[in-house]
Amino acid sequence: MALSVYIETTIVSYLTARPSRDIVIRAHQRLTREWWRTRRGRFDLYVSPLVLQEARMGDRLVARKRMRALRGIPLLAVTAEAVRLARLLVRRGPIPQRAEVDALHIATAAVHGTDYLLTWNCRHIANALMRSRIEALCRSAGFEPPIMCTPEELGEE
Repeated sequence: MALSVYIETTIVSYLTARPSRDIVIRAHQRLTREWWRTRRGRFDLYVSPLVLQEARMGDRLVARKRMRALRGIPLLAVTAEAVRLARLLVRRGPIPQRAEVDALHIATAAVHGTDYLLTWNCRHIANALMRSRIEALCRSAGFEPPIMCTPEELGEE
């Protein structure tokens, strides 16, 4: 059985966006496209309705590209348990109120037992300073947290 990966919205956004003028973002886009092309087949990918909702936002043509890229990826439900865990992540600390949607991505991945949460959101999700607190809160609620990482970190063995 393959390891499971929750694809957070920034991944599909970087995958389908026009190349950025910002050198760092452009590099992230290139890494994302490379990962998608060469690595995604080694994992069971999942998204949530929240990812689809975010992917539909913005410019219609770009949103269509994002939705096409996500086609066929199974959905993980945003359950009542996930909502409770997300609220705990916001109320008890590491995730600020303004980023509650990020807490819901983490919680959905944790509640469903995914192995990895793939993201370019290094402010509130793949953040080394917050990771241990997020993981401890997930475990205290009875869930094993996913490994929160970027495509660069989920590279070759």
